[in-house]
Amino acid sequence: MPKMKTKSSAKKRFKVTKKGKVKAGSAFTSHMMMNKPNSMKRKSRRTMVLSDADARIVLRNFLPYGRKKAKKARKTTSEGAS
Repeated sequence: MPKMKTKSSAKKRFKVTKKGKVKAGSAFTSHMMMNKPNSMKRKSRRTMVLSDADARIVLRNFLPYGRKKAKKARKTTSEGAS
C-alpha cells in the first residue's frame, strides 16, 4: 500500500499536540483590524485548540499521520482512567 500524503497547506496551518488535539491560529487577524474590538485582537494573538468536530475533520482529511498520535493519546488516557 502506498504512503498517504499530508496536505501541504495543512502542514503549515495545523499542529497536532502530544495528546492528539489540533492547534491552529485564530482567523480574522490579517487585515481591517481597526474594525475589530480590542478584546478580539488580544485573544487572537495566540493559537487555539480546535473543537473536537473540527479537529476530527482536519485529522481525517488532511493529516493522516496525525491520526496515529490522536489515537495513541486516546488509548493511553482511557487506560489511565480504568
